[in-house]
Amino acid sequence: MAVMLPSLALALLCLLRAGAEVPVQPGFDTDKFAGTWHVTAVVANCSVFMKMKDQMKSSIATFSFTPEGDLLMKLAMPMLDKCQKFELLFQQTGQAGHYVEAQGKKDLRVVETDYSSYAILRELHHSGQELNAALQLLMREQDMSSQLLQKFKELIPAAGLNKDLLVVLPKSDQCSNAIR
Repeated sequence: MAVMLPSLALALLCLLRAGAEVPVQPGFDTDKFAGTWHVTAVVANCSVFMKMKDQMKSSIATFSFTPEGDLLMKLAMPMLDKCQKFELLFQQTGQAGHYVEAQGKKDLRVVETDYSSYAILRELHHSGQELNAALQLLMREQDMSSQLLQKFKELIPAAGLNKDLLVVLPKSDQCSNAIR
């Protein structure tokens, strides 16, 4: 236990340092970002993700914004023969493109987007003593270019993650009507 605590503290410091290096989209525009996106690639260090990554398919996410500027994310994930739906509300932090969940356990940043074809999101999730990080590549359509995938891969180390954890999700229309 005594050996594990310094290792855990070092790992958390590395993740926090790496998280601080992840930028937010300059001049983030909520009106342009709102709408439907396909989750096409994910890299995460979460143990649940690592157990499920080989069975995962492309998910559908919709983003909308409250009059107060908070972000409402609806997510539909294909799971076996049904769509698992989630709804998350993130509060604005004062920096456009940076949001936190009400309980403060999740930190979400829009790292980069061109609004019309792709977006890259970074999420930190505090779970007890654990700090999990994820980077997601979202597309307006399910198709992605090899150049965009390469750009995504180049951001993985800055998010404190390992490229070996990357999963390019197979296309799926299973949940296409679940949250529209």
